[in-house]
Amino acid sequence: MAFDIEVIKSVYERMPERVNAARQLLGKPLTLTEKILYSHLWENPATRSFGRGADYVDFAPDRVAMQDATAQMALLQFMQAGRPKVTVPSTVHCDHLITAKVGADQDLEVANTESKEVYDFLASVSNKYGIGFWKPGAGIIHQVVLENYAFPGGMMIGTDSHTVNAGGLGMVAIGVGGADACDVMAGLPWELKWPKLIGIKLTGKLSGWCSAKDVILKVAGILTVKGGTGCIVEYFGEGATSMSCTGKGTICNMGAEIGATTSTFGYDESMERYLRATGRADVADLANGVKEYLTADAEVYANPEQYFDQVIEIDLNTLEPYLNGPFTPDLATPISKMKEEAAKNGWPTKVEVGLIGSCTNSSYEDISRAVSLAQQVSTKNLKPKAEYLITPGSEQVRFTIERDGFLKIFDQIGAKVFTNACGPCIGMWDRMGAEKQEKNTIVHSFNRNFAKRADGNPNTYAFVASPELVTALAIAGDLTFNPLTDSLINENGESVMLDPPTGFELPALGFAVEDAGYQAPAADGSGVQVAVSPTSKRLQLLDPFQAWEGTDITGMRLLIKAKGKCTTDHISMAGPWLKFRGHLDNISDNLLIGATNFFNDQANAVVNQETGKTDTVPATQRAYKAAGIGSIVVGDENYGEGSSREHAAMEPRHLGVRAVLVKSFARIHETNLKKQGMLALTFADKADYDKIQEADKIDIVGLTTFAPDKSLTLVLNHADGSKDEITVNHSYNDQQIEWFKAGGALNIIRKSVA
Repeated sequence: MAFDIEVIKSVYERMPERVNAARQLLGKPLTLTEKILYSHLWENPATRSFGRGADYVDFAPDRVAMQDATAQMALLQFMQAGRPKVTVPSTVHCDHLITAKVGADQDLEVANTESKEVYDFLASVSNKYGIGFWKPGAGIIHQVVLENYAFPGGMMIGTDSHTVNAGGLGMVAIGVGGADACDVMAGLPWELKWPKLIGIKLTGKLSGWCSAKDVILKVAGILTVKGGTGCIVEYFGEGATSMSCTGKGTICNMGAEIGATTSTFGYDESMERYLRATGRADVADLANGVKEYLTADAEVYANPEQYFDQVIEIDLNTLEPYLNGPFTPDLATPISKMKEEAAKNGWPTKVEVGLIGSCTNSSYEDISRAVSLAQQVSTKNLKPKAEYLITPGSEQVRFTIERDGFLKIFDQIGAKVFTNACGPCIGMWDRMGAEKQEKNTIVHSFNRNFAKRADGNPNTYAFVASPELVTALAIAGDLTFNPLTDSLINENGESVMLDPPTGFELPALGFAVEDAGYQAPAADGSGVQVAVSPTSKRLQLLDPFQAWEGTDITGMRLLIKAKGKCTTDHISMAGPWLKFRGHLDNISDNLLIGATNFFNDQANAVVNQETGKTDTVPATQRAYKAAGIGSIVVGDENYGEGSSREHAAMEPRHLGVRAVLVKSFARIHETNLKKQGMLALTFADKADYDKIQEADKIDIVGLTTFAPDKSLTLVLNHADGSKDEITVNHSYNDQQIEWFKAGGALNIIRKSVA
């Protein structure tokens, strides 16, 4: 029987009535997205329609998932909420804190020693509050969720931006910060601005070298890293139904790279096959009973332009493999154009390492297609030119591919298998020689490729591709190798071509696993003790943030005016800093150390305007805090792009930053700032970014009458005695303004229990 089957039954029991009521209310056919959203309203049945991109709406998600790096802060906040147990099914997955270096067994052993304190904390807090716990080595959160918890028509939130992966099983699954997860686990509604809808029609069928990964790589090229912001992407068409469930998951997973709120597919036979193959026939049977409610109404897909805000059509018959990058996941290059683009841009073409796996591409199908190419190394007498690394997505997948002989084939080409964890994908790769910062190229099947993301080397040019294309390029050792047209010279001096990859949607012998790594919580956790040492360097109990003082904020210093791309990796780096994710003060020492200072084009070097000396960003901000001086951060477009990590909002809040002013925000980061009681502001006129001077003293005027849709004024008091006044906008509603006034949403929850 599936996990939480009673919850799934209740969702399906109420879905027809709620969807029918919404259809009658709106007076039109419904998309799948609308069916799921309306059936998960906090207050049901719906009494009014909601404006896309306009109305904030309260929802009741079915479950919460947390990975270990973000779960620490989410659960530290939940401990402050005063609730005895989570009110919705919730899980913790230990996948982020394992460094990939030597190989699976040794790396896991090191992690269990180095992070024992954190794992013990997560296990005990999960045990106490009724949370399912997946041990280190069990797998990557999103693969484990797809295999065990995702179900068609459900809604879930997760403290990781790639929670959207569960859209491959027809969910609306959304990445959030830990404060949002805390709210839902505490039994409160979850707020989201009603999304706009993008429909992507897939025609034709994938074949040969093309895979589901190439669909989303092409979409990323079309929409860019912020083209999906505020939108849910719904895929449909014959190309969608002809694709595997895990292929759909890959597409949804990388929807995070276009800024989409989430992506999803309608329930079909591939999802039913996957549910049954993963031991959830009971869910498949239930879904079959309400299948008309688990996809859009027929009229929607027949005339999509009438029901979506934007429609994109992709012909899978003519699609070719893509390589996206370097340094951004939306720079999409078809493989046939790579030789030309690499020469034009001066990209290093020698491939040093090929890496497959991650939460995006670690399914049985992905691995089987890659192994079909690895087999050709021996049969065609080839020798791989690049290092080849594999990260399985779950212990279930790893155990099954070992049983089916895939790992032996990979071993024959010198592949190294890492632990079932995130590893290089989130910067947990202790890559030999990376510290030399040499210019080099790697190819991987991960989702993100920002500078320094994988190995900490700013000169590593990382390109994103499908596992099969990564494998081919690792064999060739050449970024410009096109396996559709190019041949290789084998060890006998013969010219040979690689045959197109083949694979299996699901294992013929079924999935198998000896120990999946799951630990169920205590039935009664009231007696479980959760200890956090006051001298710990890894964990720190939280103190409430201070409430707003009730006045305008004056005399702020400019901490940094960030230039260009400023992702959550720039604001709060991962990699070696992951170890401090449970200790707010310690991790605050990485605040904005990756951001480029507009005034000197350097990272982690700003002028302390009180002393005139240049120092690191964290040291400068700590000095301002010690002196009782508030500060402001100024940024460019799509500020906070990337991960859901709320540390990027909590760190500036903890160190005394009062406001963040940018040209535009990424969705999750803006919400995280609001949740922590910060002011998240945008320029009314983006050209005003240029008016911010390094030595300004800055006032925010209008806070005493802070209200929705009412602009605020910034007064820029320049060092020469002149001043500028600029208008700044915000997207706060009444409830979010109360978060600001209270000093953070958690303070309101805490007060409601007291």
